[in-house]
Amino acid sequence: MTYTEKHIVETYAGLFEGLSSISKIELIESLSKSLKTEKKTKENSFYKSFGAFSSDKSAEEIIADIKSSRKFRKKDIKF
Repeated sequence: MTYTEKHIVETYAGLFEGLSSISKIELIESLSKSLKTEKKTKENSFYKSFGAFSSDKSAEEIIADIKSSRKFRKKDIKF
């Protein structure tokens, strides 16, 4: 655990002291659920990103379109 993470945990722990026992139990349940779904969500998001860009053009045509749409401006720099 990094110093920052430890500080965050300690800060939240201080906030939880004022909660009732039932509220703390519900908080623990919510945290437990987030731990179970966190890994799956990250993996799914990663794999869903594949194929996100679809086009009928070939890679060479897309590259040519990108290069042709570039606009450069000549500007003299005076020292």
